[in-house]
This record gives sequence, structure tokens and C-alpha cells, in this order.
Amino acid sequence: MGKELLVGKTSEFEDGGKKIIPNGKSEIGVYLIKGEWFAYQNLCPHQGGPACEGLLMAKVEEIIDPEKKTYHGMRFNHDEMHIVCPWHGWEFRMEDGVACGDAAWKLRKYDVEVRGEEVYVLA
Repeated sequence: MGKELLVGKTSEFEDGGKKIIPNGKSEIGVYLIKGEWFAYQNLCPHQGGPACEGLLMAKVEEIIDPEKKTYHGMRFNHDEMHIVCPWHGWEFRMEDGVACGDAAWKLRKYDVEVRGEEVYVLA
């Protein structure tokens, strides 16, 4: 079994919030999104940037008229949030850490457990 890292108390998080914690020589970003907990290594697989230090952003979708097949702008889909690496803008789906532009790339994901008021990452 791996080690458990205490992240902090649930009351320290707001919805859409994150906290970056040390994990040996690396770091882990822990997120609370719509009542769900997520944790990823703070390391972009593209070129080693601090992915979890980037923006948290809703998925951008193009609006296409289904009949005329014409473009009608863009919208944000807040049902799918993305982590955006600050170095080169690579986006990763919060749900699974997979890169939006190329599914062969992904962030390393960790399990999160909440026990009472305490949040732990299983590393």
C-alpha cells in the first residue's frame, strides 16, 4: 500500500478550489469540483511544466447549426472542467487527467479519501 498524505480539512476548500501539497521531490494538486475530489501530480507530461499551477477552465465548445452546418460562435461547458498547464496551454480533463488534444498524454492521477473533516491523497 502507498502512503497517505494529509491535504487538510474540507473547510479549507471552496468549490472550484485547489491546494498543492508536497510529495517527496514532486507535488500533487488537489481539487474540489462540484463536490468531487480530484488529485494529480503537478507535472505536465508535455515538457514538465507545473500543470496544477495553471488555470481551471470550463471546456470551450463550438456552436454549429445542425441543419446548415454553420458556425455560430463558442460557449463554455461548465460540466467539463479542464486543468490548463501554464507553460504551453495544454488542457487536461479534470475527470480523468487525459489531454484534450491527444489522448495518449495524461496527468498522473491519485485517489482522494475524505474521513470526517480531513482530506487525504493516497500516493
